[in-house]
Amino acid sequence: MSSSSLCTPPIDRAAARLAWARSVLHAPALTLEPASADASFRSYWRASHAGQSWIVMDSPPAQEDPHPWLDIGARLAAAGLHVPVVHAHDLEQGLLLIEDLGAKLYLPALNDQSVDALYSDAMNALLRMQTSVDASDLQPYDYAFLSRELEIMPEWFLGRHLGYTPECEEWDVLESAFGVLLHNALAQPRCFVHRDFHSRNLLITEQRSPGVIDFQGALIGPITYDLASLLRDCYIVWDRERVEGWVENYRMRLQAAHLIADGIDRERFLRWFDLIGLQRHIKVLGLFCRLCYRDGKPGYLNDLPRVYDYVIGVASRYPELTEFVALLERCVGKRDLTIKV
Repeated sequence: MSSSSLCTPPIDRAAARLAWARSVLHAPALTLEPASADASFRSYWRASHAGQSWIVMDSPPAQEDPHPWLDIGARLAAAGLHVPVVHAHDLEQGLLLIEDLGAKLYLPALNDQSVDALYSDAMNALLRMQTSVDASDLQPYDYAFLSRELEIMPEWFLGRHLGYTPECEEWDVLESAFGVLLHNALAQPRCFVHRDFHSRNLLITEQRSPGVIDFQGALIGPITYDLASLLRDCYIVWDRERVEGWVENYRMRLQAAHLIADGIDRERFLRWFDLIGLQRHIKVLGLFCRLCYRDGKPGYLNDLPRVYDYVIGVASRYPELTEFVALLERCVGKRDLTIKV
């Protein structure tokens, strides 16, 4: 490395982002306003020009390679899903000018009166993803990948957030529970998996609703994963009877589409759904804590009690996970999980 490179100042991303947006839109007076940010280094900025609204996606290449977003977005668009159209990009800088799908996220619009219609649209989109998206060469959501996700929980939720180090026999309990979840995941038919198909990544749009975003982490994986992400959303809870009704309806749709065998009955499908959702929520317990302590995003702790309740509620229905439930309840005790330590 030369001495001159050592003196090179870091790139001012805000200035570079604005200059690029002004250039591609031929608008020297353009301004950018925050549109949203996600749980990564990626951010979104809204620009208005010539009576139209645009989104500038800032995806710093060193942290968030924009190529997967482009690749998966093209696959979804080819299958008829409503994803943002890309109007311009500079992949070396990690900047993209994309369609503005609006600001009507599912989450604030969901209530007892709206949920059936909104989820019907979402499940229509999900079925299209599972039947029509080219997933042939995507990375598999395999044993190693699923295991790495589960291991986030002991490190960041138990260790960092709760300050608890499991004893040897308690590691055995964790490994046994994780084994149940991994076996369940790997027993399911495989298909395209969005991996974050929930109310903060779905937008109500005037045409072809919902708009689908944050799809860059897609893999080939268990067929109930995205269904669990949607119906056991980390940000909103519905009563068990209602959720299981939606699950059963979707099971019949999958059978009609020949994506699962006719012999997969309600009980087996519900077990698939419950346990893949449990795998997701155990992972999220760790992820939300990592976002807080490593990435400086403490707001995610506000959603931790809901996710913990999902974990305890679902795991308590399965006798083979009794010791796992007892371990978590012992570790948490009466702690307020929203408080940063």
